[in-house]
Amino acid sequence: MAHVEIENVSKAYGPYKIIEGLDLNVADEEFVVLVGPSGCGKTTTLRMIAGLEAVTSGTIRIGNRDVTQLRPGLRNCAMVFQNYALYPHMTVGENIGYGMKVRGESRASIEKAVNDVARVLDLEQYLQRRPKQLSGGQRQRVAIGRAIVRSPDVFLFDEPLSNLDAKLRIEMRTEIKALHRRLAKTIVYVTHDQVEAMTMADRVVVMNRGRIEQAADPITIYEKPSNLFVAGFMGAPSMNFIDGEIIARDGALTFTAPSGTALRVPKSREATYAGSVGRPVVLGVRPDHVLRQGAPDGSSVRLLVKDVEPLGPHTLVIGTVAGFAFTAQMPVGVAAEPDYVIDVALDLERTHLFDRASGMAVC
Repeated sequence: MAHVEIENVSKAYGPYKIIEGLDLNVADEEFVVLVGPSGCGKTTTLRMIAGLEAVTSGTIRIGNRDVTQLRPGLRNCAMVFQNYALYPHMTVGENIGYGMKVRGESRASIEKAVNDVARVLDLEQYLQRRPKQLSGGQRQRVAIGRAIVRSPDVFLFDEPLSNLDAKLRIEMRTEIKALHRRLAKTIVYVTHDQVEAMTMADRVVVMNRGRIEQAADPITIYEKPSNLFVAGFMGAPSMNFIDGEIIARDGALTFTAPSGTALRVPKSREATYAGSVGRPVVLGVRPDHVLRQGAPDGSSVRLLVKDVEPLGPHTLVIGTVAGFAFTAQMPVGVAAEPDYVIDVALDLERTHLFDRASGMAVC
């Protein structure tokens, strides 16, 4: 078993607290992605698991071992870095097998392990090349290969794809996911790219200012964000937010913005939103939950267009609704031009409501 348990872990640099009271359990063979903005503590958390950063307080366990005070070499973790960290004077084969050589393993066992890993990662024809003769994606596969030959309990990835172009990032995402299925190992992966997090993870851990905002499977994170931060961070383009309040009128509930824009609350949501009547709230609408133009059923809003971005399968219409920034994902060829106003309808069954004061989802 190679589960990872982080219990009440804190990290401070002098008076500056980076992480405080962090609790996280990663199951055996689980692929967990830590995601969040720069400076949120995700890389520090990864480095504390690896032993590259000492914890200020708390406990870290890998399997059934307390590794909090163990040096990195005794934790049996393998880390893949953002910048590859390959030795430029060594060949691909020598880079992959270097750790085994340092541990004094036999030449035959090193050669077998290197060849096995090269076959898995499609690096057999590059074993005699040096890093400078490889593409970015090939270098990253070498870095991963160097980690695999250690046969670690846990793989740790620190933004391994951030230096690659868009096409290579997609290819490497697929390769890393396939590698996880083949090796059946525990992986903790750090990224600032929420698309990577959504497409790769068994479970996404959204971090902000040294704490966990929400930890759940990707679909739950997307469809049921626990607060305004998660809702705004996860999703591309990000969720639209409109300030307003819930008003009870004529036996029904209405969301009303300061500009006067009003939307009927669906019957299915009335019981949930009843406790928010008269309180400042925020309505969240994902760009892809815009239905069509000109709906007359109390679900439409007026969008003042500022820009139109055709993206092939759909078009993004960017502007404002009720004075708040708003992006709508519309069909190709939508009749929208800058400085014009169009009516768009919202899928009110899929909108989100947040309490303005606490930022928490109303559910």
